[in-house]
Amino acid sequence: MQRTMIAPAFRIPWRVALVLTCCGFGMTACKRQIQPPTAPLPEVMTVTVSQQPLTLTTELPGRTSPYRVADVRPQINGLIQKRLFTEGADVQAGQELYQIDPAPFQAALDTAQAALDRSMAVLPAIQLKTDRVRQALADKSVSQQDLDDATSALKQAEADIQYWKAMVATARINLGYTRIVAPVAGRIGRSTVTDGAIVTAYQPAPLTTIQQLDPIYVDVPQATSDLLALRRRLLEEKNLRDATNEANQVQLILGDNSPYAQAGTFQFRDVTVDATTESVILRMVFPNPDGVLLPGMYVRAVVKQGVNDQAILIPQQAVSRDPKGNPLLLLVDASDKVEQRQIVLDRAVGDQWLVASGLKPGERIIVEGVQKVRPGAPVRALPSGGATPAATLPAPAAK
Repeated sequence: MQRTMIAPAFRIPWRVALVLTCCGFGMTACKRQIQPPTAPLPEVMTVTVSQQPLTLTTELPGRTSPYRVADVRPQINGLIQKRLFTEGADVQAGQELYQIDPAPFQAALDTAQAALDRSMAVLPAIQLKTDRVRQALADKSVSQQDLDDATSALKQAEADIQYWKAMVATARINLGYTRIVAPVAGRIGRSTVTDGAIVTAYQPAPLTTIQQLDPIYVDVPQATSDLLALRRRLLEEKNLRDATNEANQVQLILGDNSPYAQAGTFQFRDVTVDATTESVILRMVFPNPDGVLLPGMYVRAVVKQGVNDQAILIPQQAVSRDPKGNPLLLLVDASDKVEQRQIVLDRAVGDQWLVASGLKPGERIIVEGVQKVRPGAPVRALPSGGATPAATLPAPAAK
């Protein structure tokens, strides 16, 4: 029986098979040796917490008021002959403002002076008569009654002289009152009378008003609740000391939010509380050489309240909020890992937050790159500015 051999359709040469087998082993070995590159640590910018002295201030709205106010009124009755000032101008103390017709007052002075001269003219004759009667009484040629009459006439003549002297002084004073002068220096307002007007002594309506504007007062109300809170903080916080009267320097912000160039001086805090507003008045004095501040102007005074010698300030951009509104921070701990912490804020100071509690000096807070990290993740911390790695900075104190 004859066997039939069927040849395969395709046969791989043994040399090719050997080469393919070696390549397979080589690729497996290469795959085992080549590993994927490690991802670099995310970089964040940090600021190291430090303490510094900080003056705490508060802005209080208020109004300006004149340093001195003088209502000009006549002190005699008469006719206004002429107004001698320009409305709205600056006047000096003693400058003549109005002229009242002096003729009747000059006549009254002349009359009183004439009566005084007449009384003084008869006094020597009465004096001599009294002396003669006194001598005659010694010779028993006159009675005691005659001497008493002569002495009484002498005293009456002397009293008449004193009376007319007073009348002359009064007439001279009234004549001087015909010149109405400025009692204080300042800026004068409008005149309520014109030439030819009849005025009366000490009339209710003033002729004009003078206000001294350099310096000028600024009166601001402060709520008693704020005052009590500040006093409580001064007692409770050892690092806070009162600065209301320290250097007495007060800054002013005008109605258009521009700062006033001149610094003011704190004068006093009123001792009486306004029952309607529950506030006390703080009074400051500001120089006003250019007349920028006018009476009744709305301003905001920046008043010093206290000095915190160990204040901690952090950038506002480093603070976030949780759903309840609590402030949160991301920090870099000693092992260069991210830590999340809740803090307590006091107030905003410019573009920074004043921290009340929750941070210690030397700790590093993340100010840039918070979107790239999460709590517990390792990071590469760089100081804000990128000059040197944050690892070279002092590590925070151990808790």
